[in-house]
Amino acid sequence: MKREYIQVRCSIYEKKLLQRRAARAGISLSEYIRAAAFQRNIVERITPEQLEIYQMLVQYKNNFSRIGNMFKKRDPKLAITVKSLANEIREHLKNFKK
Repeated sequence: MKREYIQVRCSIYEKKLLQRRAARAGISLSEYIRAAAFQRNIVERITPEQLEIYQMLVQYKNNFSRIGNMFKKRDPKLAITVKSLANEIREHLKNFKK
């Protein structure tokens, strides 16, 4: 049970920024400040636009992998380039999940 109060002085801009970040993380302002003070990892919610971009990147990765497989025998250099691009997109997708 949380019954103690701590007052913190900040500018209006800082307060709005903290409120916006807390809202993006889907938690209250108090919880956001506590998490920041104790150096906990604060994860923001994914916006619909970010989700759409993530899905598009997954499609691109799959398409580039398919293209690389098609050119494997005909043009090995192109296949290697396309595969490396697909791997680079995969790494970005892995970082996005963190």
